[in-house]
Amino acid sequence: MYIDSHCHLSFPELQSQLPDLLAAMDAARVTQAICICTTMEEFPEVLALATAHAPLFATVGVHPDSDEVHEPSVEELVAGAARAKVVAIGETGLDYYRLNGRTVEQMEWQRERFRNHIRAAKRTGKPLVIHTRSAAEDTLRLMREEDAGQPGGVVHCFTETMEVAKAALDLGFHISFSGIVTFKNAADLREVARIVPADRLLIETDSPYLAPVPFRGKLNQPAYVPHVAKLVAEVRGVPVEELAAQCTANTRRLFQLPEAA
Repeated sequence: MYIDSHCHLSFPELQSQLPDLLAAMDAARVTQAICICTTMEEFPEVLALATAHAPLFATVGVHPDSDEVHEPSVEELVAGAARAKVVAIGETGLDYYRLNGRTVEQMEWQRERFRNHIRAAKRTGKPLVIHTRSAAEDTLRLMREEDAGQPGGVVHCFTETMEVAKAALDLGFHISFSGIVTFKNAADLREVARIVPADRLLIETDSPYLAPVPFRGKLNQPAYVPHVAKLVAEVRGVPVEELAAQCTANTRRLFQLPEAA
């Protein structure tokens, strides 16, 4: 059995196909999936999906790259996290990849947003789902300054260096790998996947993006997460069934998920 620890089923290209996606999940033995929130405007849709479908769960948060959207207070995030089937705070973090003409110094709004998400996670005791792109140094600095290790969480869709992985692990975080780990040019990332402790390892699709080989370039979906597991298992030299069972146990423990029905 598998769990997709990070997907975006509320995005239009997937939500319109939801019955087929859920059937494909079942056929692929993907028993649960966490639907990730990227804006507060999107949160009602994410929550509705989780409420309506037993295998689905939700998060509450604002993606660092979401600009000109409602900026939630700590109290709003705490209130969202209190809703049934909301299992984490995020997706949050820092993203300096698209500065849109601004300097890193001008991204303080993003850093303050991240701080508020960490504070909400500490208040609720729910884990953080962290995104970092072209901002690893500041991401780790704020995690340390705000004691993000207290609630813990996962650095999702990991694409950073071995040093960043070790720093996140030292803070008590999990590391999640997406379909990127299957790409031909991802040799360094596969080496990171090899060394992550077994009890801190998660797998995800980040659907509808980043479909793993052999579906690269196509619309991604939770049913494809076994292909991520297969590659990570090969890198680690373990049977895929063992890898899947370990990642499933890790995901359930981190997000306090019930056993699949």
